[in-house]
Amino acid sequence: MLRALRVASPLAVVALWQLASSLGVLDPSTLASPAQLARTAWELTRSGELPHAVAVSARRAALGFALGAAVAIAAGTVVGLSRVGDAVLDPLMQMLRMLPLFGLVPLFIIWFGIQEEPKIYLVALAVVVPLYLNLVAALRGVDRDLVEVARVLRLRRAEAVRHVYLPAVLPGVLVGLRQALGLAWITLIVAEQVNAGAGLGFLVNNARDFLLTDVIVVGLLCYAALGLVTDGVVRALEWRALRWRDGGETA
Repeated sequence: MLRALRVASPLAVVALWQLASSLGVLDPSTLASPAQLARTAWELTRSGELPHAVAVSARRAALGFALGAAVAIAAGTVVGLSRVGDAVLDPLMQMLRMLPLFGLVPLFIIWFGIQEEPKIYLVALAVVVPLYLNLVAALRGVDRDLVEVARVLRLRRAEAVRHVYLPAVLPGVLVGLRQALGLAWITLIVAEQVNAGAGLGFLVNNARDFLLTDVIVVGLLCYAALGLVTDGVVRALEWRALRWRDGGETA
């Protein structure tokens, strides 16, 4: 029943949207109908423009996410497990958290030019903060009694990580992962508006110059679809990894 409702609500919105377009309530030059968007998406797919744009944007998001996740995991582990690391690194991470992300765009262009680097680094910065915060909170929330038991049993470091720390931090890390992926796609939308020569941002910018609102909406929907796909992958991983908790049901 709940799954049916999750599918029914978006379909109802699309149906109302199509009805409003058919009745002339929505001007097609302002917002194309779902049927027109489907035709536009098919034409762009058949020409190869849309698959190429999606592949380029997905590559940027993947590289930025990988870089940001590596920094977040390294910094979060040091801060979460070491008081010295907390004193040294956490103030820097908190300063990074307070920086206006999109305000860095002009500075990144000056530093790294207008090629791929500023786009990837912006995505990486967006990923770092939520993943870092959730990892640190999860590590600090590990039951001290379990840590003491591992010490008494003389578990090797790898065994302690596997049997004590990993199960304890995994729920928080997965929450941070979902937040980070969502921010990665949102940041990429903005980053690709800056002199992109390929990708969904390039497609949207070209369409804007020619007032092709249907192509613009198709590009935005592709961003949304990519975000939903990656979020769905993490949700599936969350369900599989946390089946032992609450009967395997996750939010």
